[in-house]
Amino acid sequence: MAHGQTPGHHHDHDHDPGQGRTETHTHTHSHGHGHGHGDVDWAAMGTYLERYAKIAAPMYREAAAWVRQWTPKPGVVADVGSGPGGVAFLLAEAFPGAQVIAADPEEPLLERARDRAEREGVADRFSTVRVELPDSIGQLPPADLLWLGKSLHHVGDQGAALAALAERLAPGGALALLEGGLSARSLPRDIGFGTPGLQARMEAYDEEWFAGMRASLPGAKRETEDWPALLGAAGLRHVASRSFLLDLPAPLSADARAHLVDELTRRREMRAESLAADDDLATIDRLIDPADPAGLMRRPDVFLLAVQTVHVAVKDDGATS
Repeated sequence: MAHGQTPGHHHDHDHDPGQGRTETHTHTHSHGHGHGHGDVDWAAMGTYLERYAKIAAPMYREAAAWVRQWTPKPGVVADVGSGPGGVAFLLAEAFPGAQVIAADPEEPLLERARDRAEREGVADRFSTVRVELPDSIGQLPPADLLWLGKSLHHVGDQGAALAALAERLAPGGALALLEGGLSARSLPRDIGFGTPGLQARMEAYDEEWFAGMRASLPGAKRETEDWPALLGAAGLRHVASRSFLLDLPAPLSADARAHLVDELTRRREMRAESLAADDDLATIDRLIDPADPAGLMRRPDVFLLAVQTVHVAVKDDGATS
C-alpha cells in the first residue's frame, strides 16, 4: 500500500476528499491494490508526491516532533505507504540516529527513494522494502516507530491491516496514524466567476468517490472511523490524537500553485460528468489554464490551508497484539 493518490493520489501525503482525503487520493495509483494501474506514469507520480511532501514539510515536521515524545530515540522507523519517500526523509531528519525504512508496493517509487538517499548522503541508514498491506507486511523488519500517512484507508480490511502492523511493532514502540482532518482549501468562496462555492461542491463529489473506492477494495469491510478504537482493537494503547495545520497564505509559491493545478486537473478528469451537471467544468478549465489571469497559476489570492490528524498508539512492553 503506497501513498498512492488521486483516484485515478497524494502519497503520503497529503489533503483528502472529505475528511482531509483529497491529497492522498492523488496517490491512489501507487497503492498497488489491483486497481489496474499498469498505465501509471511513475516518473510523473513520483515528482507529484515528492513536490507535495516538500510543500507540506512544515506540517509533517511539526507532527514528527510531536510523535517524538513517545519514541525519543527509535532504532528503526518505517514509513508504511511511503511512495518515493518524501515523508520518510523528513522522518530521517527528525530521528537522526534511526535506521529509516521506506515501505511501499511500487518498485519505481522505491527506486526514486533509494536514488535520493544516495544523493543526500543518507544511504547508510536508509533502506526500502516492497510491502503491501496486509498481505506482505511480514517482510517489514520490527520497527520502533511505524508511520502511516493516509495509506490505511486504501486497504479493504483496515482492522486486519492494523493488527498486522501491530505485530511488526517492537515492544514499547509507537504507531503514528495519519487519518482524518479537514479538506484543503485554496480559493475564496467567490472567485469572481462561475457559481460561488466550487470547493465545497468538489468535497461532496470527493466523498461520493471515496465511498465507492472503499466499497470496491478487495475484502472491503465497513468500519466506524473511530481510529483510536481501531488501534485499541489491534492490541495497541491509544495515547493521543492531535491535528496539524498547513497554513500557506497568499501569494502562494510557484511549486504550490503547480501542485494545485495538477490536483485540480486530476479531479476534473475523474469527475467530469458530475461537474458538468453543476456547470463547473468551465470554471475549472479557467482555473487550470496557466495563461488565464484568473487561473491558479496567476491569480493573487491563491492560498493553501489544510489540516491533518495524527493518532498515536503504543505497544506496551511484553504485550501481545
